[in-house]
Amino acid sequence: MSLARTLAVALTGVSGQVVEIESDLSAGLPGMSFTGLADTSVVESRDRIRAAVLNSGVRWPNRKITVALFPADVRKVGSRFDLAVALAVLASAQEVAVEAVADAVWIAELGLDGRLRPVRGVLPSVVTAQRAGVRRVVVAPANAAEAALVHGVDVRAAHDLREVLAWLRGDGPAPPIAMPDDDPDPGPGGADLADVAGQAAAKRALEVSAAGEHHLYLVGAPGAGKTMLAERLPGLLPALDDAAALEVTAVHSVAGQLAKRARLVRRAPIQAPHHTASVASLVGGGSHLARPGAISLAHHGVLFLDEAPEFSPRALDALRQPLESGSVVLHRGGGAVSYPARFLLVLAANPCPCGSAARTCVCAPQSRRRYQQRLSGPLLDRIDVRVHVDAVPHGDLFGDAVGRENSQSVAARVADARAAAAERWCRSPWRVNGAAPGAALRSAPWALPHAVLRPAEAYLQRGEISARGFDRVLRLAWTVADLAGHLRPDTGDVAEALFFRTGSSGAWAA
Repeated sequence: MSLARTLAVALTGVSGQVVEIESDLSAGLPGMSFTGLADTSVVESRDRIRAAVLNSGVRWPNRKITVALFPADVRKVGSRFDLAVALAVLASAQEVAVEAVADAVWIAELGLDGRLRPVRGVLPSVVTAQRAGVRRVVVAPANAAEAALVHGVDVRAAHDLREVLAWLRGDGPAPPIAMPDDDPDPGPGGADLADVAGQAAAKRALEVSAAGEHHLYLVGAPGAGKTMLAERLPGLLPALDDAAALEVTAVHSVAGQLAKRARLVRRAPIQAPHHTASVASLVGGGSHLARPGAISLAHHGVLFLDEAPEFSPRALDALRQPLESGSVVLHRGGGAVSYPARFLLVLAANPCPCGSAARTCVCAPQSRRRYQQRLSGPLLDRIDVRVHVDAVPHGDLFGDAVGRENSQSVAARVADARAAAAERWCRSPWRVNGAAPGAALRSAPWALPHAVLRPAEAYLQRGEISARGFDRVLRLAWTVADLAGHLRPDTGDVAEALFFRTGSSGAWAA
């Protein structure tokens, strides 16, 4: 029989589809051709695959070889199909049994010497295979730990093509089963809130932000502690559940950022791109295969933009759509790729270009105004919490850290507040207050009485907050109430929400 079939997985973002690879040998001019929307990178693999087979001591069929990849309307990109194509060709040449290669997914690049080399995106590929009912996957050793994170799949790791062929022919033992790494995720480590001296208002802002997933804007002079505060925000967020951990780890797998001893990412990630970052590095991009950017790598975690006004306006404006939808869609000639991007945005900025304290600032008023306006109104309107980070007094800076509250105790309050919000929204698509739409908060049974909302309504009537800003005050008020253990927000909760929304202490008196 000159026809054989193997299985592989084609990835589009973090979504995959099982691909059937068929090989047929026929009379004609010796050579190898591909059909089925194979990218140039797949077509170019033919010389590499032939060399790998010959250097593994196996005869290469001197016939016309046609390789078809189905479904034909799905684009296949990359070297991840090398092993599956090689085995399909060898099975059609009767070097191995057709039945032996047909029921497994083969994911590996082949070196010229026949070695199995690692590829990106193995975790979402194995998840795709599992959901399609495939129960055996063979990968390169460097991808074994990552592939073994998926339960219910027999994952084998072979070092080279020679080892795979010996196993398929019954001449050697099966490649060893890859075992998942059960070591706990080490977490961020070292970044404790107790390390931060003073900054009571900013610490409270971090707590509120973490409890409700509210975006945060920190303004203050250089050295005031903005970066130090932002780096401690992931430690206040709860550990990721299985579904979220799988999503985050899959994105990091596609980006090629998983270590060899892969484990599920259980702690909220943090990404802090430099202010010179391009739009593509921030939201994702690439000429052939669009890779995830910083916003997707921060999925279920924190995206920290230090010196935010120094980012290009195009890069900042590119954040607006992901902030609303929780995903980013990258359009390329071969189609559209979607990556998850539900992150907690933290912006940090100096109050002016010189960054000095108000009493020593040398910037002209118009220069300060232009600098602050580099952050567009539509972007700032999506930021719930705004706080000014003042320089720490010398007495607090050199004080004893023993009495300061640590991240663990604050994280416990955050977890309790999130549990209260999750119970409230259990019949809704969202689970945190920061994701609740304003229409839901203004409708029964969650609408608050006018007496409680009077301070916020006064700000709205004076035009100091927009209609969207009013809804965000409502979200903040519910989070503040959850942290305080209140069943519903009271006037004090709304006042604190206004304080954080406007960044002005005048809200307390409104």
